Amino acid sequence: MQRVVSVVAHLGFRLQALPPALCRPLSCAQDVLRRTPLYDFHLAHGGKMVAFAGWSLPVQYRDSHTDSHLHTRQHCSLFDVSHMLQISVPAAGAVHLATALLKNPEVRLAGLAARDSLRLEAGLCLYGNDIDEHTTPVEGSLSWTLGKRRRAAMDFPGAKVIVPQLKGKVQRRRVGLMCEGAPMRAHSPILNMEGTKIGTVTSGCPSPSLKKNVAMGYVPCEYSRPGTMLLVEVRRKQQIAVVSKMPFVPTNYYTLK
Repeated sequence: MQRVVSVVAHLGFRLQALPPALCRPLSCAQDVLRRTPLYDFHLAHGGKMVAFAGWSLPVQYRDSHTDSHLHTRQHCSLFDVSHMLQISVPAAGAVHLATALLKNPEVRLAGLAARDSLRLEAGLCLYGNDIDEHTTPVEGSLSWTLGKRRRAAMDFPGAKVIVPQLKGKVQRRRVGLMCEGAPMRAHSPILNMEGTKIGTVTSGCPSPSLKKNVAMGYVPCEYSRPGTMLLVEVRRKQQIAVVSKMPFVPTNYYTLK
């Protein structure tokens, strides 16, 4: 993914992202959902709107999910993150900016489906699924977020718990998983090769880039080494999964210099 362009609106309240399982099609007039400033813009461009975290958002457009995902990897896509309340563009200018960006032939619109599979390939966490207020950065394999100065100063919330974890061991870790067969999904049980449940999948989907199934989940530390063979229960059937390094697909982030 070379560039992902975000268009955001000026809104005055906050919402937390909810798990993808709560993303559902609009089905009746009783659904009362917030609309971003780009709602009519999405409809005009063929956006298939769904309910997500109390908002009406496009899950995809005229392109298939796979086409949208791969285009973003190879070129550039535009995703509306107004519901995340990252203030950057006044609401009145959102449509004008989105229209101007789409004049570039490389730029296409991307929906929730592509966003989720792209972030999973990149090994990025979805709050509420892969991390929450009970997860430490060490457990979540996010120790890179803690700089050397802060580790030494221990001047951040939870430092008395987290810093010793950096120097020692934790009971569980977030790992990447790859498998063939049926896709792994959130809440799928993770088992050791003897069939004992040792963890749970937190996110999973087929990878359009790799043509394999990828997932993330938590397992005890002794099972977290890349290459470890495990079992995942999918639709009441056990299948082999391999602990894999993340990101699953090498990153190629665009950074402003």
